[in-house]
Amino acid sequence: MTAGSLPWVVTPGAGGYDDSAGRAQRGPSLRAFYYTFDNNKPTGNAAMTDIDDVPAPQGQLTLKLLATRQDTNLYGDIPGGWLVSHMDQAAELAAGRIAHGRTATVAIEAMDFLCPVREGSVVNIFTELREIGRSSIKINVEVWSRPPHERNPDELHKVTEARFVMVAMDDNGRIRAVPDGR
Repeated sequence: MTAGSLPWVVTPGAGGYDDSAGRAQRGPSLRAFYYTFDNNKPTGNAAMTDIDDVPAPQGQLTLKLLATRQDTNLYGDIPGGWLVSHMDQAAELAAGRIAHGRTATVAIEAMDFLCPVREGSVVNIFTELREIGRSSIKINVEVWSRPPHERNPDELHKVTEARFVMVAMDDNGRIRAVPDGR
């Protein structure tokens, strides 16, 4: 995904990710507006239509984590590798439900980081099934965070997204078919 194809509009001068110029800016992070959750699904104004410019989490809430001091780098930010590791776990959980067993990651498609995750942030990882092949499962994974001192506890910030390609594995570590009747 290129910067020009990101599905939202950033208010000029708001900082965060500058969609129009395609480069990162200093300042406050991209605001993801307000969401509430009922049964792990966004409700209220979180449901996005084709004409909305408001980003919303897509898929099912799969993991919810707290970013702690031991997870940070020297500057108090959470490293990208920490996020990718947890995104991989979420993709594996989602694919494992579909495959009825063990899966392995074979590819992670392009990933852009839109804003930093700070110590104390609550990190929400959403997964959504995109495609099932004979032995492969494609899962979209999105990361949204709530900073520790956010005025509105329901406000989330989109951090990143990627498509994970998983394959079903047997007990011997060999690729197997995804069962029918998912």
